Amino acid sequence: MTITWLGHSCFLIEQDGYRIITDPYEGVAGYPPLRAEAHAVCCSHEHYDHNYREGVTLLPGRESPFTVGKIASFHDGEKGALRGTNTIRTFTAGGYTVCHLGDLGHLLSEEQVGAIGKVDVLLIPVGGVYTIGPEEAKETARRIAARCVVPMHYRHTPYGLPNVSSVERFLELFCSGDVETLPGASFEVTDSLPAVLVPTYR
Repeated sequence: MTITWLGHSCFLIEQDGYRIITDPYEGVAGYPPLRAEAHAVCCSHEHYDHNYREGVTLLPGRESPFTVGKIASFHDGEKGALRGTNTIRTFTAGGYTVCHLGDLGHLLSEEQVGAIGKVDVLLIPVGGVYTIGPEEAKETARRIAARCVVPMHYRHTPYGLPNVSSVERFLELFCSGDVETLPGASFEVTDSLPAVLVPTYR
């Protein structure tokens, strides 16, 4: 399985040539309008920076190697009263599971953690304001106990929403030896992964 960060909360997840795009965006400062190809598109919620389906050209249909799970959650800490609902998704193929938390806005319940199950790679928002912030993200990562955590939905000048935090505070919460910054945007999901992996946009 290969994962490529396309910016913001958008990832390309590939297995055996099958391509899934998560949370395609438009109108996010610094990022150009998304242009990608995939067999399927998954959006955690219907906000402009997560549901730009028009930016994804759908490839001819074929059987998916992925098993996709969905867990209901909220975009805020008020049970959706502020920003609505959010769908967490798990993608399982080739013996590995990736979990995309979308714009999660609260700590997960034991029931939600149980529904997510065993996770190899956790794609987690860390910028705060509209989602959980660094400390909540660290606690969420601890509860899910994924082998590898990949931060998303943060500001890295000139990219990202202007009022959310950078990734640095989240990374400070881990031992420096556990954090690996990639020279590029893509990585393979294997049996050997660091605790925290930070892809580089473009």
